[in-house]
Amino acid sequence: MMNRRKPDPIDVHVGTRIRTRRRLMGMSQTGLGNLLSVTFQQVQKYEKGMNRVGSSRLAHIAEVLDVPISFFFEDDPSRKGMIGSHNIAVDPVGHFIDTKDGLDLNRAFFLIKDERIRRSIIKMAETLAKSSQAPEQLG
Repeated sequence: MMNRRKPDPIDVHVGTRIRTRRRLMGMSQTGLGNLLSVTFQQVQKYEKGMNRVGSSRLAHIAEVLDVPISFFFEDDPSRKGMIGSHNIAVDPVGHFIDTKDGLDLNRAFFLIKDERIRRSIIKMAETLAKSSQAPEQLG
């Protein structure tokens, strides 16, 4: 009988952050793999947390994805209570960003260079969120 290990929650978290940033940049797994000199299958394993990313590889990924290394550890699940079927913390913002709608929204918002327009969109979204809450949720 094979003993399959579950991926470590931190490895899964780092992989999720790699995938999110890669997708926000519009880069394929093959494209990232080519820049890292690994196969797209290896990128898949990193993104799922099945293979750990070594420190020098993570530094290279950070350089390619144009983020600081700390980006991969933001909202680290080891600092939160573990929940879910795989004992991995649920990050609703990260989960949303990883959806098609979240990705599309973030890409479009990122393309808006005028800070005043961006602030106006944020205010509008906050107003819409407040108006869509049920009366018992307001308070």
